[in-house]
Amino acid sequence: MSPVIHLTLAGILMLAVAACSTAPAAPDLTPPPRRPLDAKTQLEYGNPPPPPGPRY
Repeated sequence: MSPVIHLTLAGILMLAVAACSTAPAAPDLTPPPRRPLDAKTQLEYGNPPPPPGPRY
């Protein structure tokens, strides 16, 4: 194979490695914290339902 083909393949490989090494980090998928309940929130949305009790 000619040196041009070798250099072309090496260039493509180097571009692929460079693209993979600079990939952005994965986004944070954790949900935001719940808003604290205050008087206005309770008036607008009502009191939250009680947590479910144990089932027998």
